[in-house]
Amino acid sequence: MATKTTVPVVNDKQAEIAEWIEAFDEMIVAEGPQQGEDLMEALRARAREAGLSAQNDVTTPYKNTIPKHDEVPYPGDRDLERRIEALLRWNAMAMVHGQNKKDAGIGGHISTYSSLATLLEVGFNHFFRAKYGEQPGDFVYFQGHASPGVYARAFLEGRLSEQHLANFRHELRDTPGLSSYPHPWLMPDFWRFPTVSMGIGPLNAIYQARFMRYLENRSIIERTDRKVWAFVGDGETDEVDTLGAIGLATREKLDNLIFVVNCNLQRLDGPVRGNKRIIDELEGVFRGAGWNVIKVIWGSDWDALFERDHTGLLLKRMEECVDGDFQAYKAKGGAYLRQHFFGKYPELLTLVEDKTDEELSRLHRGGHDSLKIYNAYKRAVEHKGGPTVILAKTVKGYGLGTTEARNASHQEKKLTDEGVVAFVKRFDIPVPEEQAKNGKPWKPADDAPEIQYLQARRAELGGYLPQRTVKPFDFTAPTLEFFKEWMAGSKGREVSTTMGFVAMLRNLLKDPKIGKLIVPIVPDEGRTFGLESVIKQVGIYASEGQKYIPHDSDMLLSYREEKDGQVLEEGITEAGSMASFTAAGTGYANYNVPTIPFYMYYSMFGFQRIGDMVWAFADSRGKGFLMGGTAGRTTMLGEGLQHQDGHSHVLASTVPTCLSYDPAYVYELVVVVQDGLRRMYQENEQVFYYITMYNEDYVMPEAPANLDTAGILRGIYKFKPAAKGAGTVQLFGSGPILNEVVKAQAILSEKYNIEADVWSVTSYTELRRNALETERWNRLHPAQPEKKSTVVEALGNAQGPIIAASDYMKVMPDSLAPWLGGRLVALGTDGFGRSDNRENLRRHFEVDANAIVAATLSRLVREGKVKAKVAEKAFADLGIQTELGDPAKR
Repeated sequence: MATKTTVPVVNDKQAEIAEWIEAFDEMIVAEGPQQGEDLMEALRARAREAGLSAQNDVTTPYKNTIPKHDEVPYPGDRDLERRIEALLRWNAMAMVHGQNKKDAGIGGHISTYSSLATLLEVGFNHFFRAKYGEQPGDFVYFQGHASPGVYARAFLEGRLSEQHLANFRHELRDTPGLSSYPHPWLMPDFWRFPTVSMGIGPLNAIYQARFMRYLENRSIIERTDRKVWAFVGDGETDEVDTLGAIGLATREKLDNLIFVVNCNLQRLDGPVRGNKRIIDELEGVFRGAGWNVIKVIWGSDWDALFERDHTGLLLKRMEECVDGDFQAYKAKGGAYLRQHFFGKYPELLTLVEDKTDEELSRLHRGGHDSLKIYNAYKRAVEHKGGPTVILAKTVKGYGLGTTEARNASHQEKKLTDEGVVAFVKRFDIPVPEEQAKNGKPWKPADDAPEIQYLQARRAELGGYLPQRTVKPFDFTAPTLEFFKEWMAGSKGREVSTTMGFVAMLRNLLKDPKIGKLIVPIVPDEGRTFGLESVIKQVGIYASEGQKYIPHDSDMLLSYREEKDGQVLEEGITEAGSMASFTAAGTGYANYNVPTIPFYMYYSMFGFQRIGDMVWAFADSRGKGFLMGGTAGRTTMLGEGLQHQDGHSHVLASTVPTCLSYDPAYVYELVVVVQDGLRRMYQENEQVFYYITMYNEDYVMPEAPANLDTAGILRGIYKFKPAAKGAGTVQLFGSGPILNEVVKAQAILSEKYNIEADVWSVTSYTELRRNALETERWNRLHPAQPEKKSTVVEALGNAQGPIIAASDYMKVMPDSLAPWLGGRLVALGTDGFGRSDNRENLRRHFEVDANAIVAATLSRLVREGKVKAKVAEKAFADLGIQTELGDPAKR
């Protein structure tokens, strides 16, 4: 009887799998990588539905994302581009090198650009568009330390002269100079974005890309293919700002955003991840967040090695190494690489036996290979549905001889004479021998092939970058008449300045001329500030609209999200909100649209939390209104140490273009906002405003018929003269503490027969700036009659001591002391906050009416105008505890 045989089913399974793979390959060839990604996502979703494990690795093998067979040919003249890049490398190096030879210690950086040059040049020659029709072009956030390379390109383009380069980091000479890093304040026609304070550039780039979509979805600007490119250092990703908002880019599907991370494996002092691989780490972070990740690790000269390696041993060896190893392989040369990298496995030594040590040392990393970079950029700009990050592996100090890939490369400012010669030889730089010997910048004639090619490429892409051009815009600020409803007071009702502001904002949003330009921004505190009505009126911006029915849809003030919504409700992120404020506040320059941001937030979490971003905003020549809500150390009752603000005005005063105001009443706030709109947008002044708002309800007085609007804006005006004749004491008040000052005025008059004038001080900062400016003028013009500062002129012949109280630190009124002849007594809220009600908080910090009265009497005793016994009895009557410790230390 014949034995029955069975055919193993495994062969059938393998054949079936092979057929599926073949079909998948054919589909990719026919329809492209994106279709492959879509299919894989669909299959993963189906596997999850079927209850199968469908884990998706967040890291991929340590090789290029785009295989050689998927690359498209390079469209440019690679030989000419190489020569241009060589010239740029020379001029960037010569600029820093030469400056430090003649001015030791002036600083500058040559290693960052040396690693970044090819990454930038492929962009400049083929991708960075200066305009899209009549619309502005791409936005590029350059690595700040690479600024010499950007200057070098502008020099070849004819936009900067040799004199400019000779005065790099010399801005205070009689000839044109160049700022150390990207600074729009210092070079307003050149730089768009300040980036050298690391982490700020990437964060701002994300929110810039989102703001671009915001303007497009609200039909304020035309939709284009414009991209936001952010060049980021791998060491910079340690800054929490750099990676902190990458999830937003995914949620918002920002396919107009491209990060290029320059992975030269070194931060300022050494390896970024000496014991790990930073590219693996970043790939996991970005892929996990949903970004399209493209790795450019190995140059084209590695392709042949990969093709000859049929065992996978080369990739295995690469994945055994950490970044500390890769740094050493570049720093120590080809023989070291042969021994320590290839030498671990005999098969790998055989793989490179036909190569010299010199050839091994020249094996390129992907970030120095224009073909690899071009394909990555092309894939990035064509990607739809989300942001892309390109992780490009480079060498810090690339080509700089003994500096290359070494820990100290970031601090290198100049080369030895031998190093300069080696640099010229390394890149075959077409610079005359004499020029090379002297280490000076050099530019070929305008008709040289390199210059002709460079100019042609930029012409094809619409013009030069970076470039900041501000086109004139027509803007007429509303007059005070527009705000008359809020100048009329609250008619006996108790309201807060915050509520007054929200009502004003709603009216501005309705204005047919400027309403659409208003950009309300809030970090998840809209209800705290009473913005429900604004949300209902104009909606919260949501790029996909509202996909759900809100639970409060049947209520009058329901939660409303719209694709064309106007409010940017950012969630719990002051840094992100400030990035949106920056994008909106520079819209007049970047989009030719004078958008007007009003950013409302807890005053405590503004300058203190994101002060560096505020400084960058000022550098960017930003405009807009920072509205510090729930302000004050004692007005913000109940919250305590973490939330109560007594110092934001101190911090705001450090920013030169920030005009800060502390209004007590809504009519004062109206005057400041109206004048801000006029100065920033009608007159195009490069300033912005910080205005504190409060959550304390009290009756808002009507603006007097003879309102001193000029005094409000200058920082001081007489609010309430003494009731009986001329005041013998001057009381200064700000914000809600002005009400305490008014109470103190009444107590002094009624109980102690002392008459006082009450002054509203709306801005100590503006008063001090004016006093300093006046003092300087007087100092420089000794033969001219002395001018009087605003505060001295306003006080005129007012007599007696000055008692100044606010909800802020004593340093605010103290800042005027030099011009007040020793008359000033400052009361303020130095120290940590406490959890309690306003009455007890103000008593604790000694800024309530009784404390103001006590301070007045004490000063009058010292001046011999009141007897000590009268003051002592008054202290007892007022409940002043004289032996308590200083609240600043309790």
